[in-house]
Amino acid sequence: MEKIGVNNRNELPAIPGGKAVVLPILLADRGLDYLIDLVKQIRPGSPQNTEVAELRFKSLLFQLQQDTSSLISLRAAIRSQFVKCEVLPALIESGLISSRGFVQELGRKMKHKILPELQEKSDFLYVISRVFYKKSDFIWVGNIDRDLWKKLFKLLRVNINLNDQQLIDQLRNALRILSFRVATLGLEKEVARRFGNNIDAVAPFLEQNRFVTRFLGDQQLSEYDIRVLLNNFQEQLHNCRQSVVWLRDQRVYHGTSLSQTFLTTRILQMIDRMMIISDVLDRDNQFDEDRFIDYFITVVTNENKKNSIREFLSDNLGLLAYQIAEHKGKKGEKYITTNAYEFSQLFWSAVGGGFIVSFVAVIKNLLGKLPWTPFWLGVSYSVNYSAGFVLMDRTHTTLATKQPAYTASAVANSLDSKKHKGKPDLKNLAITIGNISRSQIASFAGNLLVVFPFTYLLVWVMDHFLNYKMVNGEQALKLLESQHPFHSLSLLYACFTGLFLFLSGIISGYVENHLIYGQLSERLRNHPVLSHTMTPRRLNRLVDFLNTYSGALTGSVALGFFLGMSAAVGKIFGIPFDIRHITISAGNTAIGYFGLEQPLPWTYLLTVFLGVLGIGFLNFFVSFSLAFFVAVKSRGIYLREYPELIGFIWRYFRKFPGDFLFPPLQVRNPEDI
Repeated sequence: MEKIGVNNRNELPAIPGGKAVVLPILLADRGLDYLIDLVKQIRPGSPQNTEVAELRFKSLLFQLQQDTSSLISLRAAIRSQFVKCEVLPALIESGLISSRGFVQELGRKMKHKILPELQEKSDFLYVISRVFYKKSDFIWVGNIDRDLWKKLFKLLRVNINLNDQQLIDQLRNALRILSFRVATLGLEKEVARRFGNNIDAVAPFLEQNRFVTRFLGDQQLSEYDIRVLLNNFQEQLHNCRQSVVWLRDQRVYHGTSLSQTFLTTRILQMIDRMMIISDVLDRDNQFDEDRFIDYFITVVTNENKKNSIREFLSDNLGLLAYQIAEHKGKKGEKYITTNAYEFSQLFWSAVGGGFIVSFVAVIKNLLGKLPWTPFWLGVSYSVNYSAGFVLMDRTHTTLATKQPAYTASAVANSLDSKKHKGKPDLKNLAITIGNISRSQIASFAGNLLVVFPFTYLLVWVMDHFLNYKMVNGEQALKLLESQHPFHSLSLLYACFTGLFLFLSGIISGYVENHLIYGQLSERLRNHPVLSHTMTPRRLNRLVDFLNTYSGALTGSVALGFFLGMSAAVGKIFGIPFDIRHITISAGNTAIGYFGLEQPLPWTYLLTVFLGVLGIGFLNFFVSFSLAFFVAVKSRGIYLREYPELIGFIWRYFRKFPGDFLFPPLQVRNPEDI
């Protein structure tokens, strides 16, 4: 067993070699230093080094078991802090989302990130922040084996002495405050209106408060009555939780919002906290150690990350991102082929998209000849792109690079442990990735096989019949040079484009979610003007159109303006900022090749062609990666927990390599891998 070095400063405890000094409870000022030094001796050099932390923790337990004076000193140090400090703030604030609202809480964290707030020394959270002062302490604290924590708390007799009236009063006050807050939040419009006429869903929020009020108001209750009341109270808390879980499950049908997400998260956090407090107060000598350990780790984690903007956004945007990803996932399923018919349909859909992109590329180059300022040129490019993308949506043709933002969410659906009620089906995910691979190849092939020759044909027709050559000489060479992977920043710009493709997908999903959550269909049908000026048939057609196409059209327009305004932004601010989209780049390459006045080496042309393919790969990779990260993150899934996934994908590729290019004769099952 590793021996932790002796610290002789003021005779603080050594683990396990030196003899611990008994710390009198009257010396309360020394208690905090005692705890700080104790944790410092357990803390590993690297927060991820759990083995060292556990070894040192075991050494501490060994000393506490063998040396009674060490155990008494540690108990006295902890008790001194409970006596000295107010525990109430830690019970009703730490680890709980503030009532300020999302925007206000975000602003508060941003301010305290720059200038941390001042903590009172009488606040128990001050003790936690001083003892676990390193921002990474929550990592090793959370990774230590829970059985070791249980042994420590049993040694310390953590199931609180109920004769300590000061502490019990704080627990009772915390229970009262949290109970009223939960009752209030349960009746908030964002929560209660979704329950509709379901009285059983709302009643637990009021009932739990009634039981708490009776428990705290009647001083003559016997221990048996107290246990009965608190058992009923805990049952109502369980019912409250079920109501909130039901409400969250309805987001698939009714959508969600930041406000609703914020409220439901607060309610669940407060319910967990009240369960811990009631577990201490019920006097049944049965202490839920796992729940207490969760609370302890939560307090340490919250103090370490209380001003973390990243964690705040991650926690509170998760459910909203899930809903957005859910809508994208449904749409993404149509881009994933499983048989030859679907593969053929997707290919010909991409061929149709290639014809539209060819016109977009030609019009874009014509607009570039207008003597306008960069801003208005950007607007004209944006309108051109948006019109092309909207036309693709209306004609049900496919743009290859719009797939990743949707298919990534569909992939994440197959990883969703909630849907599989256990460990995700990794073999099925490997098959899904194979399906996506060939589907993406089919889309790219359909687009490119048309864009190159058809764009060339369009500029040839303009030259032959209209006697207008769009580009020639230096202009043609510049078009080719801008697609060259080594002579330009085309690959960097391709990454920017991937980001815009991802953002357009997010916007599309958000709009679809907002339509559902805001009940816009019903509101339009009951609009006082529209319902009297339009026939029911025309009004229903309008509503159906918005339900079907609003998300896709918004995403297409957003993508068009992202792509169209990028070059304008780069020129206005004088920075290297532009976009490279595989289909537009393919069209520009065809236009540039037609305008050449002197032949170029075939190696140069081949490099430009490969550069276009590289642009397409980066468009896909960046868009898919970002969308997949958001979709997986929003489901609370951590891929590092499933290292065998790569093995399944490799095994599938090695056994059926053709599946990644062409559809198999029969649908693959997980058992085939």
